Amino acid sequence: MRDPAFWWRPAGLASGLLAPLAAAYGAIAARRMAGPSARAELPVLCVGNFTLGGAGKTPTVMMLARMLQEAGLRPCCLSRGYGGSLAGPKLVDAHSDRAREVGDEALLLAQVAPTIVARDRVAGAQSAKAAGCSVVVMDDGLQNASLIKDFTLAAVDGRRGIGNACVFPAGPLRAPLAAQLARCDALLVVGDDTGARDVIAAARHLPVLHGRLVPDPAAVAALQARKVLAFAGIGDPDKFFATVTAAGVALAQRRAFADHHRYTAEQAAELIMQAEHDGLALLTTAKDRARLAGEPALAALAAKAHVLPVTLVVEEADALQKLVLAKLRR
Repeated sequence: MRDPAFWWRPAGLASGLLAPLAAAYGAIAARRMAGPSARAELPVLCVGNFTLGGAGKTPTVMMLARMLQEAGLRPCCLSRGYGGSLAGPKLVDAHSDRAREVGDEALLLAQVAPTIVARDRVAGAQSAKAAGCSVVVMDDGLQNASLIKDFTLAAVDGRRGIGNACVFPAGPLRAPLAAQLARCDALLVVGDDTGARDVIAAARHLPVLHGRLVPDPAAVAALQARKVLAFAGIGDPDKFFATVTAAGVALAQRRAFADHHRYTAEQAAELIMQAEHDGLALLTTAKDRARLAGEPALAALAAKAHVLPVTLVVEEADALQKLVLAKLRR
């Protein structure tokens, strides 16, 4: 299911009708965020976002893991394994595990650093210690109070921001904005900040960093002479389609699916036939490719689909590294 369009427009009738439910949901979410927390044996860095839907958390976790490695530390990415069946704790094998078991995000993170999936985040942090890691990078943990965080970075989509600024189901916020901001140490605006100015203003007491998603040059070069049918089942497929266009790739057709969508054999066959009929190359995201891998019924689509990997580049990378390392030393 895709998020409703009214979430990303100024608050109106639909959000107003849902306001009582949003107030109840927000109160529960804020209470959970203020719940008891345990101190891990390792320092914990958390990457989260304020809204439901894509804000660039996975590229941000990968960027932080690489940054910590360059500083001589041994990071472990800790993921809930959303979309996977395993409760964990489990150390992810990027080559043999499947997305249906550990989730698509964990498979991508495991390509950069040791990654543990665990619905119990405290147990996951203990496993990271046992695996010989020196710091935990917690994926999507802003609203999870189980672990005390030493540093929390909130990723904000620069185009969509926080939408109508209402709490679910009246809007995309996972909890009241003030309750979430109170637990953040910095903001990272991904992309142009046109749609994020309100949240930047609300977070005036926090450092604001700026990042952009840079497509892999080799992948772009391989598609320069082709027109593509791009498909994506991520939090914000339109962001992917915009990235494809901005990279200079000729986007002829697009197919959007719900976040973490599990493709069926019929959908795979339909995508292949449509692309072949129209003489188009298939193009998808690294996350979608991770969900196709290891699934026999989707092997043909996995083999035919080009992937457009992206890397998050932070303008203030040196300042972020100093900020993070100072928090860890403290």
